[in-house]
Amino acid sequence: MPLLQVRDFPAETYGLLAQTAEAENRSITQQTIYLLTKALQDETCKNKLRRTNILCQIKEMNLSVAEQAPSYESLIREDRDRDEGGIL
Repeated sequence: MPLLQVRDFPAETYGLLAQTAEAENRSITQQTIYLLTKALQDETCKNKLRRTNILCQIKEMNLSVAEQAPSYESLIREDRDRDEGGIL
């Protein structure tokens, strides 16, 4: 199992961590893993919700593709040709 070491961890934060671990009947290690996992999942959920909201806003704009717009295929081909030319 991987090992995580945190240097210069603030004493006040460590104290709060120890208090919450005791209140939840967990070790400090268990509480740290629990809190980090929960925070990362919450952040992922927030990002998904934000993207969903943005996509809904775009959909509500009722945008249409102009007739003179290039096809997806031609844009992809142009990008691939550019990569092969060593421009990137």
